[in-house]
Amino acid sequence: MSIASNALPTPSALPLRSEPQRRLRAVEAPVRRRRPKLLYGVVAVLGAFLIAGSQMALSIMTTQGSYELSALKQEQRDLTYQKQILYDDVAGLSSPQYLAANAAALGMVIDESPSYLRLSDGALLGAREVSLGSSSVDAMGRGAVPNALISDTPLVTAPDATIEGKPAAPVEPVEDGGVANTPPPITDGLPTPSTH
Repeated sequence: MSIASNALPTPSALPLRSEPQRRLRAVEAPVRRRRPKLLYGVVAVLGAFLIAGSQMALSIMTTQGSYELSALKQEQRDLTYQKQILYDDVAGLSSPQYLAANAAALGMVIDESPSYLRLSDGALLGAREVSLGSSSVDAMGRGAVPNALISDTPLVTAPDATIEGKPAAPVEPVEDGGVANTPPPITDGLPTPSTH
């Protein structure tokens, strides 16, 4: 035979084909999904409640802190206001008018010609006269500007007297129940102008 005939197999030389092998196989039973354990569910629920509870507690604490901060700011404003009032009181009590009024109430007088004592040798310089009874300068006279900070403050030696003098006698009520130096009461409301 020839080479070409040797290269091609003859149909009789081919193996007989038997039935094709099937690659199909039976499906295995599906793996049953595990049921979650109860413990994991309980832990998850408790964790969620714990997180929610801690958030609520933090929220309450920050809210409480803001209320306390607001109260402390209000207290600071009140204390600043009281400090200003006390500062005004001290300024009034250290004013020259109040000091002069208290000095006069204690019996001190201002002399026109004061005398001085020289400490080095003990010599007395000046008019060498005693001031009797009244000052030559009236610190509370007509030229003095009234000080509103001390108008109601009593003097040291006379608690019933103020820088403006002894308190006036109380105003006697008038027969209709009002006070004599006040305007008449308005009975029909506030007065308004008549308009067209």
